[in-house]
Amino acid sequence: MTTEALLRLYGREHSDIWDRFHSEFDFRPNTYVFPGITEPAPSITWSLDALDDDPGDRGLHRLVDVVQDGLVKCSRPGEALWILDWQHTCYRLRPDLPPTDMFLPRVLEGRTREGWPLTPYPDGDYAVFLAEDLRFGTFGHPWESSFCVFGAELLDAVAEDVHQVLARVLRRDGNRDGLPG
Repeated sequence: MTTEALLRLYGREHSDIWDRFHSEFDFRPNTYVFPGITEPAPSITWSLDALDDDPGDRGLHRLVDVVQDGLVKCSRPGEALWILDWQHTCYRLRPDLPPTDMFLPRVLEGRTREGWPLTPYPDGDYAVFLAEDLRFGTFGHPWESSFCVFGAELLDAVAEDVHQVLARVLRRDGNRDGLPG
């Protein structure tokens, strides 16, 4: 267990978590074939289209706040979160510790949790936030323009608020069965 709030992932640790993610979720990076992972049950995948016309990015900020708050709420004391940004720097974050690196670039202006290097919104590449043991998390797909939340405890914490922001469900538990055309 680390005692630092935020660590950049390098070398073996970086490749190990990506290998675990590929193995557990069958990650299939592709700009035309969707979804990009095998979405687990339980999960809900929303379209991000509601954020296309978002004056002042209010919906985007609300989404980020809700999801980051939910990730913190669902994390156990001493547990880290994996923050994966495909083809970019990735991190291990201990949300129960005070932030230690105040010089991180911000993806969004406005409110995001202090010390978080990235947001769960897929801004140009896949954005993945995972519990240390992979039991819950989020997967943002930039080319499908979708956002998947998975794991019962995280869904219980955020689904209602995420739905208020994004509204249109693409899939539940990885399939479209029973969803409107």
